[in-house]
Amino acid sequence: MATKTNFRGSLTALVTPFKNGALDEGGLRALVNWQIEQGSHGLVPVGTTGESPTLSHEEHNKVTEWCVAEAKGRVPVIAGAGSNSTREAVALAKHAEKAGADAVLVVTPYYNKPTQEGMYHHFKAVNDAIGIPIIIYNIPPRSVVDLSVETMTRLFELKNIAGVKDATANLARVSQQRHAMGPDFIQLSGEDMTALAYMAAGGHGCISVVANVAPKQCADLMVAVLKGDYAAALKIQDRLTPLHDAIFKEPGLAGAKHGLKLLGRVHEEVRLPLVPVTPPTGKVIHDAMVYAGLLN
Repeated sequence: MATKTNFRGSLTALVTPFKNGALDEGGLRALVNWQIEQGSHGLVPVGTTGESPTLSHEEHNKVTEWCVAEAKGRVPVIAGAGSNSTREAVALAKHAEKAGADAVLVVTPYYNKPTQEGMYHHFKAVNDAIGIPIIIYNIPPRSVVDLSVETMTRLFELKNIAGVKDATANLARVSQQRHAMGPDFIQLSGEDMTALAYMAAGGHGCISVVANVAPKQCADLMVAVLKGDYAAALKIQDRLTPLHDAIFKEPGLAGAKHGLKLLGRVHEEVRLPLVPVTPPTGKVIHDAMVYAGLLN
């Protein structure tokens, strides 16, 4: 296996700002800088939180390019390159590598329900096409397929497969995957609320939606955990718990954009079929942000 970059800590699943239906390049670049200044350990553009399903391929590629250019190597960029078409995933991954991304995040193929063997060959095709690390995104509730620990273990033998973003909501998987592949297999939580527990079982970090709105707090929590100071991490978690709940009351990216609007960072605009959060949810998000110390 080739040397694989160690991605750790709080990695923000970055939203894609829009203005009047178009990409907001200035808004995105400002967001990248703010995230890095606030202590985020990495950025993950054009995932589902970045509204990749409703971006054209051209827009998708532009967001990756802008994010890499603005990050200027200060933190790693793991670019979303997922598709339920293997050819499409390969094309997106090749572009991300060319744009200078440090790694790609590739989701299990959704909707067409491939077998374990089909998923193995999907990820192998991406692996064979590029020379940067690949983080597998395993999210059975959305993709309706679960990449088994056995298949993941086979994939980890390939040169570029580096780890997993685990959104199975099954904390036992951290231990099972650690046993099967050892501590060098990078395990990133895909769920904010259980990230602290995930880390206790041997995780390396979290690809976080809430970090869009609370980058410093999410980063501080991860720094505390990586130092082994779980008491300090638990204090931060207690402040963030209402926000973890509130952001996901409606689709998380809409919640995150609402929080960012309250901070004066981005327009709340989302693309159909998603809509901005309802006023009752907006109030819950506002109150949770006050509780977390993000708003007065």
